Amino acid sequence: MGKVRVGVAWSDPDGILAAPLETVARDRKPTGDIPTDIGRIAQLAAEHDVVEVVVGLPVTLRGTESFAAIEAREYAELLAQNVSGVPVNMTDERLTTAVASRRLTERGVKGKRKRAVVDQAAAVEILQHWLDKQRKA
Repeated sequence: MGKVRVGVAWSDPDGILAAPLETVARDRKPTGDIPTDIGRIAQLAAEHDVVEVVVGLPVTLRGTESFAAIEAREYAELLAQNVSGVPVNMTDERLTTAVASRRLTERGVKGKRKRAVVDQAAAVEILQHWLDKQRKA
């Protein structure tokens, strides 16, 4: 969850492979009951019959939580209130944007196109890491 955009990824029904779904613009000043980004993510969750939502938790390289982590927890809580019956979990998102950015660069994605998809690519990294951890557990 970035300050400007939120990358959304989803996985196959077997929970093996994460794939990009959409980039949603953050609604920093909602006019209605819920921010439009939360509403859109809740809508995507319903459309795709998700069974769980995973939100990245930004922690420092030392593994401690910073102010960004507090914001992410608040975001996850608000999201949980708006995706009925679907659990919302958090997972370490350390370096996912850097990894996603590097992979996009390696594939030749640059400039505006890269900025437009880096959040989705980071969401894929976060979800794939979470899926891999669940299979090992």
